[in-house]
Amino acid sequence: MNLKIEGEREADGRWIAELLELPGCLACGKTQADALARAKALALRVLADRLEHGEPVSAGDELFSLA
Repeated sequence: MNLKIEGEREADGRWIAELLELPGCLACGKTQADALARAKALALRVLADRLEHGEPVSAGDELFSLA
């Protein structure tokens, strides 16, 4: 699974980072690096929550397989 982050600077100077594969998953920061770090952390929390509730994590590839 490869998550893409789209970053954009707002008129007020803050940065917005959005994960395209996780609808509604976006974060703001004072700097681009801050917004990216917050978005990555949020993505991990969203994926962990999905795993805990037995929801699919990715649309195609499996993250884990039994050996």
